[in-house]
Amino acid sequence: MTSYILRSASPAKTRCDAVVVGVTQTAKGPELAEGGADVAKAYGRKLRPLLATLGVTGKSGEVAQVPTSGTIAAPLLVLVGLGKSPDAVAVRRAAGVAARAVTNAASVAIALPADGADLVRAVTEGHELGAYRFTTYKKESKDQDPGEVVVLSPAARRKEVVAAFDEARVVTRAVAATRDWVNVPPGDLTPPLFADAVAAATKELTKGRGAPKVGIRVLDEQELAELGCGGILGVGAGSSAPPRLVELTYAPKGAKHHLALVGKGITFDSGGLTIKPASSMGEMKSDMAGAAAVVQATFAIAELGLPVRLSTYAPMAENMVSGSAIRPGDVLTMYGGRTVEVLNTDAEGRLVLADALVRATEQQPDTIIDVATLTGHMVVALGDRVSGVMGTEEVVADVLAAAATAGEEMWPMPIPEAMRERITSSKIADLAQHDWIRWGGGLFAAAFLREFTAGLPWAHLDIAGPSFNSGSAWGHTTAGGTGVAVATLVDYARALTEKA
Repeated sequence: MTSYILRSASPAKTRCDAVVVGVTQTAKGPELAEGGADVAKAYGRKLRPLLATLGVTGKSGEVAQVPTSGTIAAPLLVLVGLGKSPDAVAVRRAAGVAARAVTNAASVAIALPADGADLVRAVTEGHELGAYRFTTYKKESKDQDPGEVVVLSPAARRKEVVAAFDEARVVTRAVAATRDWVNVPPGDLTPPLFADAVAAATKELTKGRGAPKVGIRVLDEQELAELGCGGILGVGAGSSAPPRLVELTYAPKGAKHHLALVGKGITFDSGGLTIKPASSMGEMKSDMAGAAAVVQATFAIAELGLPVRLSTYAPMAENMVSGSAIRPGDVLTMYGGRTVEVLNTDAEGRLVLADALVRATEQQPDTIIDVATLTGHMVVALGDRVSGVMGTEEVVADVLAAAATAGEEMWPMPIPEAMRERITSSKIADLAQHDWIRWGGGLFAAAFLREFTAGLPWAHLDIAGPSFNSGSAWGHTTAGGTGVAVATLVDYARALTEKA
């Protein structure tokens, strides 16, 4: 296990296996960024020719390794590009790139720009998340985690900087745990097993004196039937692994805000009878990323002791093909009594979320935020690195502000009034779950969810694109599950406390 230390020291004099320094793009060519001044001084006039020889330009994502030959105390210098503006976003991504460049160093010192709390947070989160690896199913792993990572900052002794460093460690653990759950093969994380994993994590978090008090209730298929949760039961009807609804509560003293979190937990999505093409199923273990995110965000908020009351709901089901699966044309009675005509069994996420949203409204929270890998339409609209945010204008604005500080890309999307005409178009039920009109499918889904929010302030985060990285690692985002939305939710909760 890697230990992270915050320290004020010269990167040129720090004894370790590798020192990481940032490079910026300037009008005069590449230059070492703030934090690397001592290293630049040690190299003197040799630095610029060295950068030219290596082809270092300072562009974002660039990395080069240089044996120091005794010029500085560390034997290896790692140069990472920061682009033209070394802000928190650039620093976080550069730290992630650096983490993968020295996978076998026993000790690493990071001398990226870190003169304030936001930059120290960015360095810490970026490096730890960039170093993430999922090796549970590998017999052997060639790469070894460093024993020690030192985050160098001239402000290391300031109270707010130390707090930012410590809080970053909590958030990165939550993001990494989310990635772990998303990366687990679907046969090993069925709804009952997922619920068991959440229960085990809750028990671990809450044990010991001074631990946060997080309550948990797991509703099985019998209890869901008694409550009339037709959406969760309908989606799960085709699987031999029965559905679950996990409910978490956190009610600290002094809380002035009550936030409800709802996350889609489809542990595998075959599409049901509206079956997906084979090529589209390979990543469908990630269809529970929303549930994983809201659960881990709840844990992080509780561990940080933020004075925000939480009610968290994670509906879990496996959408499979069988003789007992729901059919296109079936009508489901949702929790609360509204009926929904199912026209596409591959639009199942909104069905399980609807039940959970109504459960959330019964607690009368100040705000509801749901997180879901909901629609491919949002991927078409925004690509695979940007989440769409829809809902109440003020809540959407606050979510976007939280995403900006968390370093997660999100973009506002509308819910046009015409969408309500489409979701109420069923001739036999209260609502139509789908209508096969190609245009605006992600907006239709959001409008559908809004029907179950009881008019409360609400935001919907469609993370279908950025929840799973099927390509190569970039910045602090590794391949596989990304843990997107966890950091944003934590920052949103933190901002609520500042409003009080």
